[in-house]
Amino acid sequence: MTGALEELALRVQLGSFAGPTLPPDWAELLEEGLGGVCLFGSNLTGSLADAAALVAAVRSHRAEALVATDEEGGDVTRLHSREASPVPGPAVLGAVDDLALTSGVGALVGAELASVGIDLDLGPVADVNCNPDNPVIGTRSFGASPSLVAAHVAAWVTGLQAQGVAACVKHFPGHGDTAQDSHLTLPYVDAPLSTLRARELVPFAAAVAAGAASVMTSHLVVPALDPDLPATLSAPVLALLRDELGYDGVIVSDALDMAGASGARSIPSAAVAALAAGVDLVCTGPDKQSRLVRDIQAAIVAAVHSGELPLARLADAASRVDQLPRTVARGTTKSGSWHLDTREMVAAARRACLVEGPLPDLRGAVVVSIGTEANIAVGQGRWGLLPDVVVAEGDVLPDGPVVVQVRDAHRRPGVAAMLAAAPGPVVVVEWGWPGPRTGWAETSHARVCTRGNSGPSIAAVEEIVREAGWQR
Repeated sequence: MTGALEELALRVQLGSFAGPTLPPDWAELLEEGLGGVCLFGSNLTGSLADAAALVAAVRSHRAEALVATDEEGGDVTRLHSREASPVPGPAVLGAVDDLALTSGVGALVGAELASVGIDLDLGPVADVNCNPDNPVIGTRSFGASPSLVAAHVAAWVTGLQAQGVAACVKHFPGHGDTAQDSHLTLPYVDAPLSTLRARELVPFAAAVAAGAASVMTSHLVVPALDPDLPATLSAPVLALLRDELGYDGVIVSDALDMAGASGARSIPSAAVAALAAGVDLVCTGPDKQSRLVRDIQAAIVAAVHSGELPLARLADAASRVDQLPRTVARGTTKSGSWHLDTREMVAAARRACLVEGPLPDLRGAVVVSIGTEANIAVGQGRWGLLPDVVVAEGDVLPDGPVVVQVRDAHRRPGVAAMLAAAPGPVVVVEWGWPGPRTGWAETSHARVCTRGNSGPSIAAVEEIVREAGWQR
């Protein structure tokens, strides 16, 4: 395809290819005007030099192309997907409640992204995690209080963008009050508009005031605003962002291959609907073929010809995307303007740890991880202390003393049953959201809640269990 309309239909797309090198067909898309690419764990080897080389390859075919990734700190990391994030995650930062620390962590993430040429970070999460059974937000949130989340979102955005990297605050209008994962289904947030304004919208308003360069939509239905369509495809929901919150930046879709967006329609038709509703940059998830970009491009062109998508709306979206790197002065890293060392972050992670009950004597203790699958947003990667043993949910735990590592045990009856049957002495290290001790509350097991995985949190837990006699 060639021509101005076909180019516009590429400029509003953020695509994702498979593997650590740029495929030739994706290079061709970039040369024709593809808006940008998003790098996932499958694209990144853990080497910053490799990441920089891949970004340079992308820009060699289109200098203006956006290069994005999900680098939230804590549980969600792409640059460090083969190890743990070097910075504490949002739930830790919210628990410590030191805005200077949060801004410093955002700056550290921004400086590292800028050092390899990535100019759009799909974070931070602005969702208020008011539902402890939330399977996809959890420790990615700064907390359950709207005002606390708002303050830390603004601080993190400010730190990140000071390093020349654009923030993308997510997931509008708020994914915190759900018990479903929009990767897999279509969640509903069935709250009145007054509740949304007092809870979900507060952090997004703070992000707008802080100058966030972009905002990502969520694939969930908010009946108070639109009883039929998910937020990404809903003009009334996006009008709330534009008109009520006064946001004039770039609106980015969450990945359109998620079931919440395209479960009832094709990905190309979801892209057209999102653009018509007010989204500016439509995204797809990891490891896609270039054919999908072409199919979305063709659907957009056809929608303009049919009148389903006004040309003026498409041109406006492309113009906003073009301006995105300029909003935070791409490449103007100011890493010397702040300082944050590892000891400070480990100390913060330890302050965030919730220790319940006295720890037993852990001399000779075995570290056991219960191997439960991470949610899709987090992905597979190193979590917790390096285990001596990995067991499946439903297995029998070894005799104590034992340090048992779990993730969101309160949402997993099989894990709860394992903990209830363990004779002890046991220390349970909860690396997920610090939920109730459902199913094993009658035990005498001590528990350490870390509020998420990261290098600093791992070091903090090592300190805690060593003080109880554990050695390795």
